[in-house]
Amino acid sequence: MPHSASAKKRLRQNVRSRDRNKAMKSEMKTSIRKVLDALSAKDVTAAKDLFKSVAKKADQAATAKTIHRNKAARIKSRLSARIVKTAQSAAS
Repeated sequence: MPHSASAKKRLRQNVRSRDRNKAMKSEMKTSIRKVLDALSAKDVTAAKDLFKSVAKKADQAATAKTIHRNKAARIKSRLSARIVKTAQSAAS
């Protein structure tokens, strides 16, 4: 346990930010899973709608520095590529 007042405050801040970051990452992962489930069911329109929420959550997490901005870009890029690929295979 911390002894100094500043260390005690820092511990409180760390606990708060850890909980916030964990919740943000969990929401993001859940929304990614929903997009992937929609893609596995070949439901491209639902995947496109869900992708908007994933992009928003990834950008918010990057802005809050919960994840790196390049990771947010990578998540969006890979998901959009999978959506396009699934849409093309469904159209064929």
